[in-house]
This record gives sequence, structure tokens and C-alpha cells, in this order.
Amino acid sequence: MKTHYYLDWFYDKGFSEKLVNVLHEDITDRKSLVMISAKSSDDKDEQINIDDVFERTWFDQANIFFDEYYLIDHRTQKEDAQRLIQNASVVFLCGGNPWRQMDLLTEYELSDWIKKSNAVVMGTSAGGMNMSDEYVDKCTVYKGMALNHFSFEAHFNHDNTALIEERFPLSEKMDIYVAADQDGAVRVKGSKIDIIGNVYLISHSKIQKLVETL
Repeated sequence: MKTHYYLDWFYDKGFSEKLVNVLHEDITDRKSLVMISAKSSDDKDEQINIDDVFERTWFDQANIFFDEYYLIDHRTQKEDAQRLIQNASVVFLCGGNPWRQMDLLTEYELSDWIKKSNAVVMGTSAGGMNMSDEYVDKCTVYKGMALNHFSFEAHFNHDNTALIEERFPLSEKMDIYVAADQDGAVRVKGSKIDIIGNVYLISHSKIQKLVETL
């Protein structure tokens, strides 16, 4: 059963207590955490230590530890990146620049490997956007990997009327889940969608706050 997590950005506080509880249930295989960068590729020689990836601290705070940790960025060889995805317990798409991350996913042909993987797949901010089918950014619709047939956005200002209305055309085509207040998460397990924290749904040109299901 495929399990996907679309996450807001949690800053220093880490995952919420409810999210931690569910993650402990879902992440039973803890052999390897593979994180996919969304940083600039301008300086390909710059060494980035996996221990310095901010999102990794969220797992540490949640007492979810892995035997091995890997970071895929533009310094990683394509074949190595694909092998890491195939063997991953959890694939985590980091936050940052969604287009740069998608360039990496495309260049290394990782999308199909991620779709076929039995790993728990998670994405925060830009990573969650790229996991979704399509998303709106600066009035433009971009394609994601389409792990699920909906759109996702993190740290969304649900009081911004203009921002909401920009998403109305896409909302006629698919549901748009927007996470707010830095604690929202959407879990898709099989065909079931669960809501954690503050998440709003934009559908058919209307917005509503969703009730937590976990």
C-alpha cells in the first residue's frame, strides 16, 4: 500500500505530535532515509553534509532514526541516485526551489523510480508541490510527479483572497489542498486521504477548512 505525506514547513519546532504518532506507525522499515535536494545547482562542487540538511532534524526530534542517510543533489551520479531510491525506506523531497528540484528529478529520471518504490514518500513545501499532480505558482500552473491526483501547497495564506482566486481555474480540474500555520499535513495511504493540522481545500472555486481525521 503506497503511503505519501504532503507537508507544510515546520521550522525549528519539528513535526507536530499527531504527525509524529502517525509516522511511527507508517515508517516501520528504517534502513535508509533518502533526501532529495531542492537547492541551487550553481555550485556543484559545494559539499553538503546530510547532517546539515535542516529537515533531517525533524526526524531526529521525532525519535525516528535510520541506519543510513543519503542526500541526492547535482553532485550525485545518476545511477547512484536511482539505486538509492530503489533501496530507500523513506524518500523525502526537501523544501527549497520547486523548479530546481524538478530539474533534478527530470535529469536523473527519478520520478518513475519514486512512483514504483514501496518506500514512504514525503515532501515538504517545494517537495510536496512536486509530489502533486499540478500546482500554481505566480499565476502559472506547473506539472508535478502526480503521485496523487490533486494539487498541494504549503505555508499558504488562506486569508489572501487574490491568492485563492488565482487557484480557482485549477480547482475546477482537481482538488487543491493548502496547508497553513506551519503544522498542516496531508497523508495519502492507499486510497484514503487523512488531514492533520490546519489544511484547507479549494475545490470548484470554493475554499473550506478541513476537519482533522487523525
